[in-house]
Amino acid sequence: MNRASLDKRPDEVATMFDDVAPKYDVVNDVLSMGQTRRWRKVVVDAVGVSVGQRVLDLAAGTGTSSEPYADAGINVIACDFSLGMLKVGKRRRPDIDFIAGDATRLPFADNTFDASTISFGLRNVNEPKKALAEMLRVTKPGGRLVIAEFSQPVVPLWRTMYTEYLMRALPAIAVKVSSNPDAYVYLAESIRAWPDQDHLAAWLQEAGWESVTYRNLSGGIVAVHRAQKPLAGPATNPASGAAALAAHTGPVAKLRRNITRPGR
Repeated sequence: MNRASLDKRPDEVATMFDDVAPKYDVVNDVLSMGQTRRWRKVVVDAVGVSVGQRVLDLAAGTGTSSEPYADAGINVIACDFSLGMLKVGKRRRPDIDFIAGDATRLPFADNTFDASTISFGLRNVNEPKKALAEMLRVTKPGGRLVIAEFSQPVVPLWRTMYTEYLMRALPAIAVKVSSNPDAYVYLAESIRAWPDQDHLAAWLQEAGWESVTYRNLSGGIVAVHRAQKPLAGPATNPASGAAALAAHTGPVAKLRRNITRPGR
């Protein structure tokens, strides 16, 4: 593994996603052999929200993961740190609220969402444990968290074959279908470096989530973790969310103002 390619600053990672935004969803379908759609359906079913509830879809990218909620009449906020991704998503789905934000300092008040979810984005956060704590802060007591992330195949032979695909076939395919093949080299390396299922479960418990479980998909290529915010826990500070929102300045905040629908 080329560790230097993983040592990217958050702004460098954001720029990388900006570059691949126009074809991102198509490339994902090709590289996953169409499995992303099934994986995302499992996530939506696990989140299990209904009309009248509010969902935070973090690392939402172009909003593909947010669409099922919006189509069901659920209030979903699509949040991402890539301005390019958000612009592509807003052009395609102007009915969805897209908000630019940093996963380690979310621009939302405490106890805002009935459920929070992040699909294939946690490993791209500079401080993933801090992001887990932030999602806990903005989720209501008793609310759910669902994470879909690439993980470690559970069968040794399958794990070896998958690793070979990641490091050899995936970059080669990306050269043919992506405008920025180097981005997919980074993504492949980030997948291989990511902790396994049990380690992520431990991180969730450390962050304060309870009732942590996970389900392996496609032999462990992907794991869907579920957790719940305790009904009674440490007192939250209502000012913390307001402070985060007030500190949300610069180009990200500007895009947030431009993307969020008027009057929302």
